Amino acid sequence: MTSLPGTARILGLEPHPEGGWYRRIYTSPFSVPHPTGSGQRPSATLIHYLLAPEESSRWHTVASDEIWLWRAGGPLVLCVSPPGPAPTTVTEHRLGSHRSPGTELEVCVPAGYWQSARPAEDREVLVSCMVTPGFDFADFTLLAP
Repeated sequence: MTSLPGTARILGLEPHPEGGWYRRIYTSPFSVPHPTGSGQRPSATLIHYLLAPEESSRWHTVASDEIWLWRAGGPLVLCVSPPGPAPTTVTEHRLGSHRSPGTELEVCVPAGYWQSARPAEDREVLVSCMVTPGFDFADFTLLAP
């Protein structure tokens, strides 16, 4: 992990276990039962997530849908693979400015799918990630390196 980028300092971000920097900025006050039967979760959570040029988000799964929303900086490559013991067939999405050809402003990763991300260029990228039902580290699986 690199030293704390300036943007991470400004936004009050902390290191994320998958790589990069994050801070939860919203937790719904409403609870719902998680479809996996793993207990109650907030109906939604939202984080700021930052990757510096040399950083990446390691392959991981979340037991809820996760919506990636591009905010600022360079474009982001988001890799998605169907559920299973490890990533197999990978689909790449490019998130970025709506003014950039071939980019999307947001992408939804379905519950249980593998996902990883990296900056597409030598620039930091800031996204927000909304998870519904809300994120809990008990529902998070990180692929071993």
